Amino acid sequence: MRPVMFKAPARLCATFRQRDLLQLMSGSSPAFRRRAPPLRKTDSAAGACEVNTHVGAAPGTAGGAAATGGVTAGAAAAVCSMGTSTNRLYSALAPTLTDNRIPQPQEYGVETDLEPVDPTDPKDLLKECQKVLENRPPRLHRDFLYLKKSNLANDSRPIKVLQWNILAQALGEWKDNFIKCPKEALNWSERKYLILEEILTYHPDILCLQEVDHYFDTFQPILSGLGYHSTFFPKPSSPCLDVEHNNGPDGCALFFLRERFELIDSATIRLAARMLQTNQVAIAQTLRCVETSRMFCVAVTHLKACSGWERFRSSQGCDLLQNLENITDGAGIPLIVCGDFNAEPTEDVYKQFTKSSLNLNSAYKLLSEDGQSEPPFTTWKIRPSGESCHTLDYIWYSQHAFCVNRLLNLPTEEQIGPNRLPSFHYPSDHLSLVCEFSFLDQLDAC
Repeated sequence: MRPVMFKAPARLCATFRQRDLLQLMSGSSPAFRRRAPPLRKTDSAAGACEVNTHVGAAPGTAGGAAATGGVTAGAAAAVCSMGTSTNRLYSALAPTLTDNRIPQPQEYGVETDLEPVDPTDPKDLLKECQKVLENRPPRLHRDFLYLKKSNLANDSRPIKVLQWNILAQALGEWKDNFIKCPKEALNWSERKYLILEEILTYHPDILCLQEVDHYFDTFQPILSGLGYHSTFFPKPSSPCLDVEHNNGPDGCALFFLRERFELIDSATIRLAARMLQTNQVAIAQTLRCVETSRMFCVAVTHLKACSGWERFRSSQGCDLLQNLENITDGAGIPLIVCGDFNAEPTEDVYKQFTKSSLNLNSAYKLLSEDGQSEPPFTTWKIRPSGESCHTLDYIWYSQHAFCVNRLLNLPTEEQIGPNRLPSFHYPSDHLSLVCEFSFLDQLDAC
């Protein structure tokens, strides 16, 4: 059975006063202890293999519009809102989504109406982050590498994209067993500020995140106040739900600045492997630049982890590429794909992306002298099984349509330190990747 791309008819509109956002960050505002969003039954699309959802921000809406995927998203919101008492309910629901012996479930939407209020000043929020973190070591200093520009179209501002596996709180604190990371460094009351400090420092136009398990209570409301449209699609059976004190399932999240882009199409994809639905997901959205009316597609994904699953990841990659080919009309629409692929460049799934008909290139290869080699690592951690240093995270782009202006350099081994990641000065075991793109003229190339 092909993966179902659940319809997302609902909007999650959430804007907050700047003062209330700061209270939300500190956990001191009872107004933002969420009630369970209502589940609203919508028309069924039973039997459909794919459903592309057209989603756009309502004119004059100050709040963020969020497309949330299907039954799992509704249950996710309920878990986040109602606490750990709903874990058994969600765990009971999730397996039914993968059972091919029963009819496909009807679709559900999640609607959250929060009072429209003023936007947040990013400078004030950054100061708040820095104030909370003043007793921690300074964040990792990373410089941008500026690349040679070649005949760039001059009618649009560059597009800055940030890709990051932020480390799910439930997994980092209770399951991943980072033996060299002090438990205090993983405390959410401060770690969330480190994550937001990174985002605010680089201020991306598009933000692609994996392992997001604090979407509804942190990232959606705060980034909405900063002007971002937000979309979240949780894993159907997230390992976070195995943790007693969890905040709901983890998943992929995609954010973009409303002032820069208009949402044309949005699809949430449950990846398949060997014709079977899997626990991994993706989001793909077609955007139009407000300034130039140019269209492009951006996607975020997180493939299956662990060694021994290489062929599984390869099948997931094939499925994702097939979906993206359909969404972009066979590379007719330029494409940016971000994700934690859990795969080294030697794996088949990496090779599939390099040889795809979508004409993709990996942006971070351009950090190397020959422009053909990936960085030595994007994740570095120490677990009981030993030290793990790998390149797993990528930003792919249509090389016939985009040129890379600059890339955020990776920190050195000395900067990371002997205890590796995460740590008091960095909140995740994966490093963020930041790339700035410009559109190419149709007759030119980098």
